[in-house]
Amino acid sequence: VRLGRDLSAPAAPIIKASGGLPELLLAHKWEEGMSPVGWWISEKLDGVRAYWDGKSQLVSRLGNVFPAPSWFTTQLPQGVPLDGELWMGRKKFQQCVSVVKSSGPEGEKRWKDVFYQVFDAPSMSEPVEGRFEFLRKHFNRNAPPQVKVVEMTMCASMDQMMEMLTEVTKHGAEGLMLRKPGSKYQGGRNNTLLKVKTFEDAEAKVLSYEPGKGRHKGRVGALRVQLPNGKEFCVGTGLSDADRDNPPAIGAIINFRYQELTDGGIPRFPSYQGVRDDVAWPPKK
Repeated sequence: VRLGRDLSAPAAPIIKASGGLPELLLAHKWEEGMSPVGWWISEKLDGVRAYWDGKSQLVSRLGNVFPAPSWFTTQLPQGVPLDGELWMGRKKFQQCVSVVKSSGPEGEKRWKDVFYQVFDAPSMSEPVEGRFEFLRKHFNRNAPPQVKVVEMTMCASMDQMMEMLTEVTKHGAEGLMLRKPGSKYQGGRNNTLLKVKTFEDAEAKVLSYEPGKGRHKGRVGALRVQLPNGKEFCVGTGLSDADRDNPPAIGAIINFRYQELTDGGIPRFPSYQGVRDDVAWPPKK
């Protein structure tokens, strides 16, 4: 269960990026039967997607500027846009969401627990291998403490991928990412980037709150939510005590995991994962 939202530092006001919405490469889902041999594998990080504009701003998928302290952004290269994740570790997504929105002296202290995990250089025209090599060489020479290059491994077999998937998920990771060899960076959802997971997940909008019962009496028992197609259902599993005392706002977009859809299109065994401030509604397909 992800931890509830930490309100120990004020959230910064929303500032739009000077360069507008970044055109980021987005993944499709890996389908069984598709051979991963020869593709590049990395861990799917449970963080917040962030684009470095090569100048002064770390930007979200929605074009909002993260209030990163100057000592954090000065670690990033000038003139080289980067694609990566702001990350605090496995099973710390909701904490990370809170920290990267925080500002002020207390917020600046909390940014010390954040790492920028870099996995691509969007402005480079080279194929994926050339972009990886550039990132490795650049950050090997200039290794700032809070910037890491995501490790990539070439897949030799289906068994290797499944063993890696089992290993990382056992330790709390979301899954794996696959990158097609020789592929160029292209904004939008593309089959050159695939996500491999052991569960389904999706976004939904909070409509209302269901009252708690038993030990949860007097606070939120579940969130009543709506899918982009209009289907409504409740999500109670996964809510921490902090979430029940201070639930996501009406209209907020949440992420949840589930096993499968019923014949009526309702997610079975939905489990709350956290608020998504970095996606539009309805989410892009």
